[in-house]
Amino acid sequence: MKKIKFEDLDVSEYQKTWDYQEVLMQKIIEQKIAKKNDAEIHSDNYLLFVEHPHVYTLGKSGDEHNLLLNYIQLQAAHASFIKTNRGGDITYHGPGQIVGYPIFDLENFGIGLRKYIELMEEAIIKTIAEYGMKGERDEKATGVWLDTGKPTARKICAIGVKSSRFVTMHGFALNVNTDLTYFQHINPCGFIDRGVTSLEKELGEKQDFNKAKDIVLKKMLEVFDGELES
Repeated sequence: MKKIKFEDLDVSEYQKTWDYQEVLMQKIIEQKIAKKNDAEIHSDNYLLFVEHPHVYTLGKSGDEHNLLLNYIQLQAAHASFIKTNRGGDITYHGPGQIVGYPIFDLENFGIGLRKYIELMEEAIIKTIAEYGMKGERDEKATGVWLDTGKPTARKICAIGVKSSRFVTMHGFALNVNTDLTYFQHINPCGFIDRGVTSLEKELGEKQDFNKAKDIVLKKMLEVFDGELES
């Protein structure tokens, strides 16, 4: 099994967490470089969970026009806007959302980036199955959806990643008790014809957030054949 160091950062600003990811990523890259000269050296894998204050983030290939608010309106919504170096378009992070950042050395897992994304999707599909929901993939978009291919198609988990030397950062965002009105101010992931949902909306009541985190962690370890390392 692969060793994974887990950290629950509780609530943390997006930029602060992004900076921390960069530190961990660089650490792993340096370990990989050193490992070429010393086979005894191993590279770490980290999994971070966090809740962000209201923030809209735009991927490197995204379109700023998918943010439907101006600066004054952003301030009124108590939200910030940050351009990131991940893939994907625009998305929202905020309270009640489980954001997971795996900083993994994919060579430790023997997988490529496409398989890595599929495994993250699988972990979320397995998570929401615990709530009696059928999560699905969409060939045209990453993430986890409900009712794919139907007019009622809606996204419950967004995914956007970056990798360097097969080390990953950024990750997934699962809507648990998320205030979905914040998605009305963007074209989520660039789509104008699909909805967004949450566990709370689908199940009709607010969910135990810590329980949901426990399930996501369990499923991430399961699909990546990992075990926690202190």
